[in-house]
Amino acid sequence: MKKYTNIEEYILDFPEITQSKMQELREIIASIATNCKEIISYNMPAYKQNGIVVYFAANKNHIGFYPTPNGITTFESQLTNYKYSKGAIQFPIDQPLPKKLIQDILRFRIEEDFLKKKK
Repeated sequence: MKKYTNIEEYILDFPEITQSKMQELREIIASIATNCKEIISYNMPAYKQNGIVVYFAANKNHIGFYPTPNGITTFESQLTNYKYSKGAIQFPIDQPLPKKLIQDILRFRIEEDFLKKKK
């Protein structure tokens, strides 16, 4: 498996339709996570404030969005249109990204990460 050194390199390694969807997600994240640093962690794009806020990864038919288990349980009632698990949400490549939901999850995760550091 190829080891990625930055998010741009990661995105460019996928088909054009997947690149477009990941770039859109990256822009949504960047608009909210202004104090987070883009990194590669576990060979996936990630956003770090104090700890990791979210990860994302490309798959054949979906973009995996990983906002940790708390990010899932807090927004579970809004995830009924998506496949999801304990720590991941699948956004189908062929459907629009749920921008407001992603932004809300990000705000929650950024605040959660900030409060975790204060303890």
